[in-house]
Amino acid sequence: MNFVDFLGAAAGAVTTLTFLPQLIKTWKNKSAKDVSLLMFVIAVVNEIMWITWAALLNPVNWTIIWTNGVLMAMALSIIYLKLRYK
Repeated sequence: MNFVDFLGAAAGAVTTLTFLPQLIKTWKNKSAKDVSLLMFVIAVVNEIMWITWAALLNPVNWTIIWTNGVLMAMALSIIYLKLRYK
């Protein structure tokens, strides 16, 4: 793994932490009243587009796919909690 690959993987790892604090807070407090549903719906659409783009590259960019896959899973979890605790 060269430096550029390492940097991309490290950036992807840090990016996957983006929604984690909100997910933990929402789950612990059992409240999502201050969470924007639209923001996380937009995030899911964004993640789908990034995953599709990375899959169409030659060669496939697995760092982008894994990073955005994890982000999408967290965004979908927050949407679920938002609807559950409504």
